[in-house]
Amino acid sequence: MSEEENKPKRTVRMTLDRKFGVSEAPERRPRRDDDRGSFGDKPSFRGDRGDRRFDRDRGERRFDRGDRGERRFDRDDNREGRSFNREERRGGDRPFNRDRRPSRFGDKPFNRNRREGSANAPVYRQRPEQKEAVDENLDEAALEARAAQIETVDDAASTPPWFKRLIACTTEKGREREGKFLGEGVHVVEELVKHHREIVISIYAVEGFENAPLIDAINDAEITLHVLTEEQMKRLSSTITTQGIIAYCNIASKKPVYETSRSVLTLVDAVQDPGNLGTLFRTSLGFGSNDMILGRGTVSPFNPKVVRGSSGTFLRVPFEFDVDLVDQINFLRSKGYTIIATDLHAKQSLREIPAHKLRKMAFLVGNEGAGTNPYFIELADETVKIPMSSELESLNVAVAHGILSYEAAQIQEELK
Repeated sequence: MSEEENKPKRTVRMTLDRKFGVSEAPERRPRRDDDRGSFGDKPSFRGDRGDRRFDRDRGERRFDRGDRGERRFDRDDNREGRSFNREERRGGDRPFNRDRRPSRFGDKPFNRNRREGSANAPVYRQRPEQKEAVDENLDEAALEARAAQIETVDDAASTPPWFKRLIACTTEKGREREGKFLGEGVHVVEELVKHHREIVISIYAVEGFENAPLIDAINDAEITLHVLTEEQMKRLSSTITTQGIIAYCNIASKKPVYETSRSVLTLVDAVQDPGNLGTLFRTSLGFGSNDMILGRGTVSPFNPKVVRGSSGTFLRVPFEFDVDLVDQINFLRSKGYTIIATDLHAKQSLREIPAHKLRKMAFLVGNEGAGTNPYFIELADETVKIPMSSELESLNVAVAHGILSYEAAQIQEELK
């Protein structure tokens, strides 16, 4: 046997910094006192593969970089017996990963094909980026601050009177003072032009507004169409992104005629979210519970968010606003209505009420957070609950009203 064959062979090791090295490579981190061990029967840093050669191509070719044998890695004579076994030094069973930090997302396999800085390299153990939901609506305080800005000396001189009147209608106080409101958006303007031409004063659109059918409908209704700049439209809009068209209208509504009104109506107790009130109007129109009584503390039906939330259909529902519900409950009872309040502690559903009490119904729905006023519940003739899973305590007021309205419409059909 030749001298060259007697030399011990050295095994190539692979570090996780994506470079190949040999056992003589210097360590990158400082040595600790507990970094001791020996090869013996301990597993190597590559798990339980033993002394197998590294086979990159899954074939017969071995990756052997010379005649370097497997030996201890001793930096000096004073550190006898130190092994190149990262697993043993870490004191655990997991493979050593120089760049790895503890992760609560669990162990994932190392990707050898990944290269740092590569545009197509996958990213592990990272949460997907979540964009924060942007509220498109401006709150009442922001609208009032914007309207107040035109009263400053600089704006007062540059703002024409007609535009000041429009700006005033973006706030509650301005609508009460002017007796006007704004209907914003394509669907709202279509609804107002088609069904409520008598209250529409004029319509304003941005330069380059493109909706030929709507423009034709406005011209056919002989409504004056004015052009605004993008900046002027943004100052009038109650949303961050405008649809480019707004109707300027007189405040008006139909009042319920209780002697000839339909069999189902809704009493609204202090619902303050404009979107919820807009949905209540649409639900009432859709299921035939056609009258709405808005108690004190309820948001104005002419709020731009209510108008938009109802798609302008709120004017097709007869309603009264800012009503004392105690007097109204007593009045409706005298007209033969059964007052039905929603209550989490009720023992019966709507269908369990005797049929003769359901010929004329008045639903009482309450505030989003506090629910219906307990005093009003005491005044009610019946209380009902919506059967649902015990996992959920309550429903949104608009959702609950929609379910009851649908069920009431079916009951009315059966009673005919």
